[in-house]
Amino acid sequence: MIKTDDMPPGHISDIVQMALSDHVSFGDIKEQYGLSEKQVKGLMRATLKTGSYKAWRKRVRTFGDRRAVYK
Repeated sequence: MIKTDDMPPGHISDIVQMALSDHVSFGDIKEQYGLSEKQVKGLMRATLKTGSYKAWRKRVRTFGDRRAVYK
C-alpha cells in the first residue's frame, strides 16, 4: 500500500483532479497510482476544504446510486 505522505505534490494534484472528475473511477486511480478507494477519500479529505469534500462525497454517492459502475 502506498502512503500518500510520500507522494510528490504533482501526483497529489493529479489524483485530486482525477477524483473530482465524473469520468474517472476509483479503479482508474488505483491502476495509475496504486491508491485504494479509502486512501483516495482520505487524500481528498485532507486536501479539500470541508464543504468541498462533503459536496464531492455527496455527488459520488448520488451518481453511484444511479449507475452501477461509478467511482
